[in-house]
Amino acid sequence: MTEDWAAVARAINERMNELGLRQRELAERSHVSQAIIREIQHHTVERRRSGRTLEALSLALEWHPGHLAAVLARRKPLRPGETGDDATDRILAHLSAIEGRLDELAERVDAVAADVAALSDPASRNRTR
Repeated sequence: MTEDWAAVARAINERMNELGLRQRELAERSHVSQAIIREIQHHTVERRRSGRTLEALSLALEWHPGHLAAVLARRKPLRPGETGDDATDRILAHLSAIEGRLDELAERVDAVAADVAALSDPASRNRTR
């Protein structure tokens, strides 16, 4: 399998532009030297890099930890929260939807509780007469 370091360089450059990051900031976030980032970013030196380097850069760029490794291997990168296992990802998507509905229901219950409290307050009953 061939590695696509040019694609990694493009991905890093595009993401840095999206986030408004400079090399120095990426180096600080990722704890990867600025020299290594420059080599990868400008695709000047093509050599094997540690998986930890690509993972650290992915995380610093606010991606899934395996994002750049997937780009390098010419695979579709996972989005944050995805595991790569279809069954697990479906379950996580359903759980996320359930959480959203629970939040909506909690807001409705709070509104009803506030209405009940207002109706049971003797001062508010006197105002309505």
